[in-house]
Amino acid sequence: MERISIVWLKRDLRLNDHDALSGALKTKKRVLFLYVFEDILINDQHYSKRHFDFVKESLRDMNQNLKKYKTIVCIAQGNIIKVLESISKQFIINTVHSHQETGVMVTYNRDKKLAAWCEKNKIAFREYLQLGVFRAMKNRNDWLKKWDHLMNQRIEKISFSASKFIPLKSIENFEFYLGEETLKTKTKGICQIGGSFNAHRYLNSFFNDRYINYQKHISKPDLSRKSCSRLSPYLAFGNISMRQLLQKTEYEITHGNKSFALRAFGSRLRWQSHFIQKFEMECSMEFASINKGYSQLKKTIKPSHIRAWETGNTGFPLVDAAMRCLVETGYLNFRMRSLIVSFFTHHLWQPWQACAHFLARQFLDFEPGIHYPQLQMQAGVTGINMLRIYNPVKNGQEHDPKGLFIKKWIPELNALPETLVHTPWLITSFETSIYEFELGKNYPRPIIDLEKSRKYATSTLWPMSQSPVVRKEGKRILAKHTLANRNSLMT
Repeated sequence: MERISIVWLKRDLRLNDHDALSGALKTKKRVLFLYVFEDILINDQHYSKRHFDFVKESLRDMNQNLKKYKTIVCIAQGNIIKVLESISKQFIINTVHSHQETGVMVTYNRDKKLAAWCEKNKIAFREYLQLGVFRAMKNRNDWLKKWDHLMNQRIEKISFSASKFIPLKSIENFEFYLGEETLKTKTKGICQIGGSFNAHRYLNSFFNDRYINYQKHISKPDLSRKSCSRLSPYLAFGNISMRQLLQKTEYEITHGNKSFALRAFGSRLRWQSHFIQKFEMECSMEFASINKGYSQLKKTIKPSHIRAWETGNTGFPLVDAAMRCLVETGYLNFRMRSLIVSFFTHHLWQPWQACAHFLARQFLDFEPGIHYPQLQMQAGVTGINMLRIYNPVKNGQEHDPKGLFIKKWIPELNALPETLVHTPWLITSFETSIYEFELGKNYPRPIIDLEKSRKYATSTLWPMSQSPVVRKEGKRILAKHTLANRNSLMT
């Protein structure tokens, strides 16, 4: 049987700047692209149909380009090891190439099992860096140096030809092959569409003109949808690499576009890798607060509060508009993400773990290494970050003063003037008649007292932050995760 190399695709769904593909081609063996819709992910609480639709769109995009070389991505569903065992009936697997993933615990355990299976079957298993995240680091002393080196490497041009790949006809003969019919998706409404083609469309439109208002609109719930890059889902699923995006940003800056907006954008790219590295080094934060001092913080689950929050019916317009927008489109800007988590954990006084899976399923750009560190930061359980309890009324008045974002997602409030759209509970009986709006009927009453809940959260969390255990843990976290020169990320 022929010896082949396999490129096992996970969250690296592109054909350019792809180290696993480059490595496979260097073996001089014919290459098989493989993607498995894994049962462990289909059944995992972090993922939803919108994620798998995005993957399917990305794979269709890849196949569109691969057909020129008489090959496509081999699609399967089930267990990666069982799929590889099936391939072994027709080919000798020389090497399995994939990127090193910083994912949830189930994917880490899967990778360890695959590595053991490969070793047992004398198959080389090669993992390649993709995000500038490094394993087995005990502190951050050398992280930035390593990250800079990886991100500044020349992007290797990959040479394609039909002779280098397993042909389509052979792929169709695999007993597990699901065919391209599997990649069909229904119309998605207004969620972003996956694939490298769309990733580069967003990239180009951002650098052409959308970046101009990047800093000005970054906190605005509606305007940010255009002025932010919107590249996060394409980075999360690897339709574009961090290296491609960072080098493009630096190219624009060095060739005359020295706007503060682009420099700010570039610094945020570095911070993304910083947070994923934190998760890589302390992955237990998927389940428990990174600061062990907060393990004593107990909150009673209130299903009615959680349901109201998930469906956008808390009675607080900006929170509800943000939640409805997220559920519908899969996207919110950073401030609104912070606000809805703050409201859930502080005002509703619910444990952050109770919203982690729901939010992961909604965020089209779900990235575990961003999700969990940010979730815990906003929940105030790190012991090293300032406690922020966002006021949804104040934030609405500052960032959506005319209530345009609110009214777009809560049409029940369309009749209300600007003076009431952020605080409909202040409506008078006279105004109820004028605007034909009845609180509790057209739109729910607030489910909590905003000021009382804020005071309770503050009076509980502040003393706890001063406890010996929390302070000791804070010092440990800073020693492990803080960069020697934090300002270097901002340059």
